[in-house]
Amino acid sequence: MSQQQIIDAVEKKFLKTDLPKLSIGDTVDVHVRIIEGSKERIQVFNGVVIAQSGRGIGQMITVRRIVANEGVERVFPLHSPRISTIEVKRQGHVRRSKLYYLRERVGKKRRLRDKRRGLEQLITEPEKAVETEAAVATAGKGKKE
Repeated sequence: MSQQQIIDAVEKKFLKTDLPKLSIGDTVDVHVRIIEGSKERIQVFNGVVIAQSGRGIGQMITVRRIVANEGVERVFPLHSPRISTIEVKRQGHVRRSKLYYLRERVGKKRRLRDKRRGLEQLITEPEKAVETEAAVATAGKGKKE
């Protein structure tokens, strides 16, 4: 076995298997374990994934959120034991692998389009024909002759 294969075999034990499918532009809630003295609590950091880097045990995501009109970015190692869970709240439609341009944006320009946009336009042709026939039939009934 090569050296890289040995490293991959050792890392495989520590990889998390319950991670959701993450992509750039997703709005996520990252549940982080915070240890204060003998107490442990979970704090939620929600924001937009603006970058991904690394592979294997060293895979990381950068999440950006706005707090009191200031941008806060935090880098999370995905396979860290400090990360409790990650929930994908919304999928954004982006055409870049790094969204650093969001740092300069303010207000509504900061929003990303939703990946599920345009679902109303997916009506098939036979359904359109039925809808138009029904519209013509109801429009004719309301007229006085």
